Amino acid sequence: MSNFSFHEFNRSAFGTSERVRMASSLEGYVDQIVNVITNDGRNIVGVLKGYDQCINIILEDCHERVFAPDSGVEQVVLGLYIIRGDNVAVIGEVDEDEDIRIDYSKVKGETLKPVVH
Repeated sequence: MSNFSFHEFNRSAFGTSERVRMASSLEGYVDQIVNVITNDGRNIVGVLKGYDQCINIILEDCHERVFAPDSGVEQVVLGLYIIRGDNVAVIGEVDEDEDIRIDYSKVKGETLKPVVH
């Protein structure tokens, strides 16, 4: 099993029926830990508790992973969090066994740039 299984969501490229079909593909992710990359470049990890046809999502027990080129990843606790569907770029299921093995305090990286349409 790979670390992540991603679904990309680009509203400008899909009609209503395609968005509804993509939203329904999230059903298998409910009550699972997911990683959400937002259009503004944020990396948010939490338990997917719910979603709707517009891919508005509710995450529980979540935190934001803030990457920096000169220090380890800062994990900012967010708790219960709602992300508007028009700000979701990618949703991926997290492999918990692999995720636990990563020492994020030693991971360095550039922040993601915002999505430009």
